[in-house]
Amino acid sequence: MELMYQGVVNRAGLSLNRWVEICSTNPARMFGLHPRKGTIAPGADADLVIFDPQRRHTISAATHHMNVDYSVYEGMELTGKVAKVLLRGKLIIDGELHLGRPGDGSFLRRGTCSMLR
Repeated sequence: MELMYQGVVNRAGLSLNRWVEICSTNPARMFGLHPRKGTIAPGADADLVIFDPQRRHTISAATHHMNVDYSVYEGMELTGKVAKVLLRGKLIIDGELHLGRPGDGSFLRRGTCSMLR
């Protein structure tokens, strides 16, 4: 998400609305999960990303929230950083701290692509 923001919003000038559509709404529609996913609306899951578009940071495997020891983007400097992530309204990422637990996620069977209807 941060790499895409850097490339298409910061460098190419894509609007924030279009960026959200590309990263969230369209994938949810493509996999038949919209309007449960990919939108902020009554009845939708409260899966939210709080993004700080001004925060500068350097990509590093050492500070990644997943158990990795290498990143092909190691040392790349970006402007724009995920600040918090909520999964069905529950805070699971707070800055660099991963608060999620095994079993927090749930399998969602995909539906029909609504972009083809």
